[in-house]
Amino acid sequence: MPALSPQTMTAPVGGTFWRRFVLRHPLSALIVQRLALSLALLVAVSMLIFGGVEALPGDFATTYLGQSATPQAVENIRKDLGLDKPLTERYLTWLGGAVKGDFGNSWASRNSVSEQIGKRLGNSLFLAFFAAIISVPLAVLLGMLAVQFRNRLPDRIINVVSLAAISLPEFFIGYLLILFFAVQLGIATFPATVYDSMTLVERLKAIALPTATLVLVVLAHMMRMTRAAILNVMASAYVETAELKGLSQFRIIAKHAAPNAIAPVINVIALNLAYLVVGVVVVEVVFVYPGMGQYMVDAVTVRDMPVVQACGLIFAAFYILLNMAADILAILANPRLRHPR
Repeated sequence: MPALSPQTMTAPVGGTFWRRFVLRHPLSALIVQRLALSLALLVAVSMLIFGGVEALPGDFATTYLGQSATPQAVENIRKDLGLDKPLTERYLTWLGGAVKGDFGNSWASRNSVSEQIGKRLGNSLFLAFFAAIISVPLAVLLGMLAVQFRNRLPDRIINVVSLAAISLPEFFIGYLLILFFAVQLGIATFPATVYDSMTLVERLKAIALPTATLVLVVLAHMMRMTRAAILNVMASAYVETAELKGLSQFRIIAKHAAPNAIAPVINVIALNLAYLVVGVVVVEVVFVYPGMGQYMVDAVTVRDMPVVQACGLIFAAFYILLNMAADILAILANPRLRHPR
């Protein structure tokens, strides 16, 4: 066997800094990769949003001035808004401001987009938060109960109800809730209007129907995926060993199966939490709720492009952030991902 030379003995492992980092810190390397991919995806999405909004038919200047506007008046408006500049220059200016939290001014109201979004985003997050704290624990509990009573009446009832909830669009569920609870029974508030001087109890009463709509929409999917993930783990050898020890079925599910099924469940929960923030557009419009979704729809109506672009970028950022968090949590929860071969 030939002796190793001093150059070979002192050569860096892997040849590059990144390879050495991966070999020494595999878990950190995976997390860094997810962060880099998320950042690159966000930049790509920002280009898609800006280009897509620019490609929309119609023109704000013409809409603002009306059909009788003169070409000179339209040209003056476009110059005042900076629409006469090249597309690349406008994108870089917009992206630079977005990084600093400055989305410019609304074309329609001339108010700061960032200030308006700050108020609306708080309302949307308030709605999504209470929908999440109801739907997530309930979905996990129902998924565990469906596994405990699998192929029996409770499991079949849960599956039928969840399948029906998945099949119905959120606007239809919202209108049904309005019809029964607001119109016929008169026990719920419609429209779901909130304002700064309201107490917490008044706010919760106002968002009862939109929260229930969001819960019904995301609960079924999370519950079904939780059930599938736990059933997959139930076929493992250690679960059979726990059964042979005489442990109760619910204890086996809660202490042995559910913790080992946490990685796919986390991904499903993160995707549905992202929907709670991004998918509130339809629900907010149905219930006339003053959130980001309603703000975006109003801006689309009048071709207020700075508002549309800002709302689209914020929605995309939340979606990408929650998916990145799900990937990282799945890595931390799965030993096979923490120590890849």
